[in-house]
Amino acid sequence: MPQYDIIIFGATSFVGQITARYLFEHLGNSSEVRWAIAGRSASKLAQLKEAINAPNLDTLIADAADEQQLKTLCESTKVVVSTVGPYALFGELLVKTCVTSGTDYCDLTGEVQWIAKMLSRYEQIAKITGARIVNCCGFDSIPSDMGVYFLQQQAKLQFAKTCESVHMRVAKMKGAASGGTVASMTNIFKEVASDKQLRKVLSNPYAICPEDYAYKVRQNSLQRPQYDPLFTAWTAPFIMAGINTRIVLRTNTLLNEPYSQQFTYDEAMLTGQGLLGGSKAYGIGAGLAGFAMAAMLPPTRWLMESTILPKPGDGPSLQQQQQGHYDLRFIGITASGEKITTKVTGDQDPGYGSTAKILSQAALCLALDISKKDKSGGFWTPASIFAEHLLTRLQQHAGLTFEVIDD
Repeated sequence: MPQYDIIIFGATSFVGQITARYLFEHLGNSSEVRWAIAGRSASKLAQLKEAINAPNLDTLIADAADEQQLKTLCESTKVVVSTVGPYALFGELLVKTCVTSGTDYCDLTGEVQWIAKMLSRYEQIAKITGARIVNCCGFDSIPSDMGVYFLQQQAKLQFAKTCESVHMRVAKMKGAASGGTVASMTNIFKEVASDKQLRKVLSNPYAICPEDYAYKVRQNSLQRPQYDPLFTAWTAPFIMAGINTRIVLRTNTLLNEPYSQQFTYDEAMLTGQGLLGGSKAYGIGAGLAGFAMAAMLPPTRWLMESTILPKPGDGPSLQQQQQGHYDLRFIGITASGEKITTKVTGDQDPGYGSTAKILSQAALCLALDISKKDKSGGFWTPASIFAEHLLTRLQQHAGLTFEVIDD
């Protein structure tokens, strides 16, 4: 039997520290859950233990590039939680080691191209060894994936059927990006600039769906500002839609299309009504397009990284994290026209304060709630493996709400 239930790998990263702090505060000195922190620097791990006032917390030394150290790490735990990104640069060896050792794994990646690569290389092996790999267990993409899952369960209760189309809009969001998140984003643009084939992967809404899935339905990407009559407001592109929509579509296929064979899903940001709402939408659209263009070109990418973008290890303060929040609205429509509206909210900064709580509860769910008899080895999405177990945990322990609201 493994020594630990959970090991946080990359615990001294920005989000790793927040996660370790939350998990210690959540679990206290409970002996029911055995967990530890891991990283490549013994001194930084010791500093983290002191900072969160956890002197008895176990630590393990492991480098993302050392396969033997990672093998020892994986063999000592049920679940590895990885906060080491960009995952396309530093994540593959750990996934490989978890898969070959049969160890469960969850992470925070939002890198579609990397997930697609991991699927092609390791999914079949994971099915044999029993390793459950669950990507995107933070703000991207649990509020979206679990939000759609919740809406569909409510639709079945109200209409005795699921919704054929679901539309998510970010109504409110307050939070700041860390250097690690920015590094992951700029790395994606760097990869695309050097490999044109990646553009096809990133533009394909079914890029991480099973290879034998019959792709029949055209998805609306909402990449441009536009007026949305369904929400009676202007919308701007949502930067996380590229990963969230892929995860939701994969959930539908992994569960044998319980939503619908004709299921469609899209995401955008609400910017308001009238001239002001339209101006905000076009401003956000122009800003995102400008960032993407600058990140694609080496000289401007270097200039941004050197002058204006946060460095890896930098991020919002504790006060900023606690002052952050988000409010996501979902409208689902059945094939016969019935409509249901739901809301998902989070009580802290989406990418860090809230993500740390979400990730921790996902890891606990994987370690304690989901047996390998119930869900076997393979690459899962959050909703397809966690379902009601995680909905309960998120509402009881992570500051999220899921509710049906009036239209």
